[in-house]
Amino acid sequence: MVGTSSTPSENASAQSAREGSLANLSQQLADFAATVKRPDEAKKAINEAFEEIEAKGLVPGLGIGDLAPDFTLPDARGGGVRLSERLAKGPVVLIFYRGSWCPYCNLELRAYQAALPEFESAGASLVAVSPQRPDDTLSMAEKNELAFDVLSDAEQDVLEAYRIRFELPEGITEHMLEGTLAALARQQPNGRFSLPVPATYVIDPEGRVRARHVSMAYRTRMEPADALAAIREIQAERS
Repeated sequence: MVGTSSTPSENASAQSAREGSLANLSQQLADFAATVKRPDEAKKAINEAFEEIEAKGLVPGLGIGDLAPDFTLPDARGGGVRLSERLAKGPVVLIFYRGSWCPYCNLELRAYQAALPEFESAGASLVAVSPQRPDDTLSMAEKNELAFDVLSDAEQDVLEAYRIRFELPEGITEHMLEGTLAALARQQPNGRFSLPVPATYVIDPEGRVRARHVSMAYRTRMEPADALAAIREIQAERS
């Protein structure tokens, strides 16, 4: 049997074509945001409250070069996942999302799922974490057909360790959608609603943060293409 092989230029062209097909997540998020109908007063109150939290530096997140705290969290099917075990296999893209009730989070995780073959080809793992209970993370994984780890940090200890946990300011809940409030009440029946800042970290096998996106502007997220570029840079240094 005669085999076929690809030249370096053909391989590069194929890789470029695949990367060109990666979803433009920022555009998807902007398009969705334009469809959201909410009173201007509510938008203004929420945006100003979140901007104040960020301006005060209350949720700075980890910085570039920081050592990512190790953790073990339950996955959507009752197992446990340890970050250091994933890092032993290669770099990790660690995504903190607010919950399955957040449409921006759904768009983000779907975009990373679409890019999963590229991350796996680059020797990286994807791990997503939210404060939802395991049964809700299972629903999230099934709804979006996610084939990577989706973990539950119900006690929010990991969110705290990564410096991205904040409590909703007083008066904000009256401007939030009923569905969002119902989901938050399910997550946190004690009535003290706290959330993660949407955050994405690219972590090298030594556990150091190499790229990050941490922002109270929850309609923005790290592009999969940018995370993939950081992964390839890490792997190039190790080769």
